[in-house]
Amino acid sequence: MEALKASSFPSLHRQPISTYTFQKPILHIPSSRRLILPIQKSNFKSFTAISPTTPSTEEEIELEKFEWYEQWYPVCAECDLDKRRPHAKKVIGIDLVVWWDRNENAWKVFEDSCPHRMAPLSEGRIDQWGRLQCVYHGWCFGGAGDCKFIPQAPRDGPAVHTSKKACVASYPSYMQNCLLWFWPNSDPQYKDIHLTKKPHFIPELDDPSYSKMIISREVDYGYEILIENLMDPAHIPYAHYGMMKTGELPESLRADREGGRPLEISVQKVDVNGFTAKQIFGENYFIAPCIFYGHYSPSGNDESMDGEDVGGSPPVPMILPHVPSDKKSMLIFYCVPVSPGRSRLISTATRNFAGWLDLIIPRWVFHMTPNLIIDSDLFLLHMEEKKLRDVGPLNWHKACYVPTKADAFSVAFRRWLNKYGGTQVDWRNKYSGELPPTPPREQLFDRYWTHTVSCSSCSVAYKRLNVLKIALQVISVASVGAVAAAKQGAISVGAMYYLGSMAVLCFVAAKWLSHFIRKTFIYHDYDHAFQ
Repeated sequence: MEALKASSFPSLHRQPISTYTFQKPILHIPSSRRLILPIQKSNFKSFTAISPTTPSTEEEIELEKFEWYEQWYPVCAECDLDKRRPHAKKVIGIDLVVWWDRNENAWKVFEDSCPHRMAPLSEGRIDQWGRLQCVYHGWCFGGAGDCKFIPQAPRDGPAVHTSKKACVASYPSYMQNCLLWFWPNSDPQYKDIHLTKKPHFIPELDDPSYSKMIISREVDYGYEILIENLMDPAHIPYAHYGMMKTGELPESLRADREGGRPLEISVQKVDVNGFTAKQIFGENYFIAPCIFYGHYSPSGNDESMDGEDVGGSPPVPMILPHVPSDKKSMLIFYCVPVSPGRSRLISTATRNFAGWLDLIIPRWVFHMTPNLIIDSDLFLLHMEEKKLRDVGPLNWHKACYVPTKADAFSVAFRRWLNKYGGTQVDWRNKYSGELPPTPPREQLFDRYWTHTVSCSSCSVAYKRLNVLKIALQVISVASVGAVAAAKQGAISVGAMYYLGSMAVLCFVAAKWLSHFIRKTFIYHDYDHAFQ
C-alpha cells in the first residue's frame, strides 16, 4: 500500500527529497511581441511571499508579452482515446474534435463544426474509408480537413466539395509523453510547427523504467485557480486531513496541522516562460502556460535537491521505509484552460519502483484517491474564484493577505500572470467575462460527465460493476423464487436455508455495490466538518 500511496496524486507528499540531479528544463518560446508598460523595478531572482504589484512609476522598460495562441496545449491522454469514434474537447475556448485518421495513422484535431450547417463533428462517426463523417448530412472529411464527399452534390455536376468553403479548420497536433497536444492556430504556416517548436518534454514519462498513472478531470473553476491550488502544499493538512486519517495521504503531513515544520518556498527565477521554485523537498517548475511539476523522494530523506541538510526542524517520518533512496517519483500537472470558470486537470504520477503494482491493480482503482482529493477542494475553489472575479485580477494582492513564505508559489504565479500574461487567459472576446452561475451541488461534484465517460478504465469498470450488480440482484430474486415455488418437501431444509442465505447475501452485496458505484463513478459529496 505504500507504493500505491506514492502514485496517488497532487502535490501531496510533503516528504523531503534526497539528492537527485536532473537537467533543468530548456524552454523554447517563439519570438514574442513586445509591450511597453510602466512597471516598478523588482528583483525577481529570489523572492518569497511578496504580493504582486501593479505598475506604479513612470519608468518604462521593455517587457515580453506571453502569447497565449503561440503555445502547445495538452488535449487529453492517449490512453483515453478510442480510435473507433470522434471525441469532443474544448481548450482555451476552442471547440475541438479529436479523431483517428487510419489513412495517415495519426490523431487529428479539427474545429468541432461542420462547414455545411455548423453541426458538431464530434457527434459523427468514422466511415468505412477512414474519413470523419458529419452525422447530420453525411459530409466526409480527410485528415487535412479537406472535404472528400458531399452526398447531396450531383455526381455529374461541379466538384463543389473541392471548394475551400467546404473544408474544416485543422489544427497542428503532436503526440508526446503519452499526451495529445494541439497548437491553437489553424493557419497553414503552422502546419509543421512541431519541427521548430515542440511541447515541453519530460524524459521520465518516456522512460520504460518508470511506471505512469494518468488521470484527467474537468472542474468548475478556472485555470488560474487550478494552478494556484496545485502550487499550494500548505492547504493539504487541512483540506485533505480526512484522507490522512484513513491512510489515503501520508500521515507525516499531520505535523503541519499540529504546528510542526513551517513550509518555506523560495522562487528563484521568473520570466515570460514561467519560473522555478525551491522548497524543503526539492525544486518545482512552472512551464507556461500549462505545466507544473517536480521530483520527490519516496524514501523521505531529509535533504534538499542540492544534498544540503535542511535542519532546524524535526525529521519527517519516512513515507515508504522500504524504498531505496535512489528511487524517485514525480508529480506532473497539466492545467488546461477550457473556458471562464472551467478547466481541465491532466495529472501524471510516475515512479521508478514498484512497477508490479500496475500489473495487478486496475487503473481505475488508482483514480479513486485523486478524484476524492479534487472533490475535497472543489466547492472551496469554486467560491474563491467567484469572489476574486468581483475584485478583479489586478487587485488580487489587495484582496488576499499572503504574509508567509508558504504562499510564495501563488504570489509568483500571480506575478507571472500580471506581468506577462495580461492578468488572465486571452479568450479573444469569446466570452462576456462573467462566470457561469453556481450549479446545484450534485452537478458541481459530478464525476460521471467530468471524468468517468472520458476515462477508458473508469468507463469500463462502471459498466462491468453495473453488470455485476444486476447479476447479484437476479441471483437474489431467483433464490427467493426457487424457495417460494418449490413444493413442500421437494427440497431439503438445508437447501432452503442455503438459498435463503444466498438471497440475503446477494441482496446486501448488490446494495453495497450500488452505493460504491455511485460514490466512485457518479457523485461523491464532501463535508469537511465530519472529516
